[in-house]
Amino acid sequence: MGRQISASTILEVLKQVRYPGHRDDIVSLGIIEDMSLGSGGAISITLREPAESDSATRAIVGQASALLTREFGVKPEFKVRQIAPELGERTGRARIAGVRHVIAVASGKGGVGKSTVAANLAAALSRLRHRVALLDTDIYGPSVPMMFGTGKARPPSPDGQHIYPIQKHGVSLISMGFFLTDQTPVIWRGPMVMGAVRQLLESTVWGEQDFLVIDLPPGTGDVQLTLGQIIELDGALIVTTPQDVALLDAARAIRMFRQLHCPLLGIVENMSYFECPDCGERDDLFGSGGGERMAQGEHMELLARLPLYPALRESSDGGTPITCAMPEHPASRAFMGLAERVVELMPA
Repeated sequence: MGRQISASTILEVLKQVRYPGHRDDIVSLGIIEDMSLGSGGAISITLREPAESDSATRAIVGQASALLTREFGVKPEFKVRQIAPELGERTGRARIAGVRHVIAVASGKGGVGKSTVAANLAAALSRLRHRVALLDTDIYGPSVPMMFGTGKARPPSPDGQHIYPIQKHGVSLISMGFFLTDQTPVIWRGPMVMGAVRQLLESTVWGEQDFLVIDLPPGTGDVQLTLGQIIELDGALIVTTPQDVALLDAARAIRMFRQLHCPLLGIVENMSYFECPDCGERDDLFGSGGGERMAQGEHMELLARLPLYPALRESSDGGTPITCAMPEHPASRAFMGLAERVVELMPA
């Protein structure tokens, strides 16, 4: 006789099933759409899966069926609700040629320092002797050109069809900002934005890279959905500040990535506290402990707590990420720690 059957015990068992090729389990990724218990302990489970993932579905059903039968003594019945790919709810399967790992840096809202985290994470990975590229997909507010001090440089395109990244501070850079002037407003509707992101991904000659860090725009819009549709991400970092309004929006970003079946690497709490450069006194300007509470509530890892330093802003405005400009600065050491943890979390 197996153990007692209930919705909670079934979900507990199903958390042991990993989505093929990913680190997260099928419960966390939202694969389990519905569940019902019938007479005599019968178990019926509905999975939500994209139409092109038949092999992944078979693997999930096989593992889940074996585990549930062993635990409860009842062979479950599985149903699959296929999702139209154009809705954006699918696991991307395309890999970028020559790129080993693709990491997205996201936030639920603007103003939390997401681009600063992305830029310094890329620089830190480079300092760890990895080959690194950084793609700035914030069409409306690209900041990579300023943070890396590229000036008026434009990516070369010898054949007019392919573009080559700009090399700066050990990182290969592509940004929509390279193709705009400082005075050019971007007034585009969603399909144009999605087309631009797709073209940047597909037309860029990335070469051999260990990491491609993608700096996403804030929110949960067209760019995020496009990436989820066309490429396979190895994981996403969610950047937030400790304040409640930022945490609320970060939670929405987490839900979006789970709906896209994208592994979540963890949470980065930025601007955790301000440290006075003269006396060293700390002040929790935006509250405290928010990132840790969110990590616990979402069953995720708090990867880093990054303090707010004047030097961090000054280096970004000056065109050199602080990880490169001041390698021994406490902020640089924090980014190096974040980069080391990201490397550890990558699939073999």
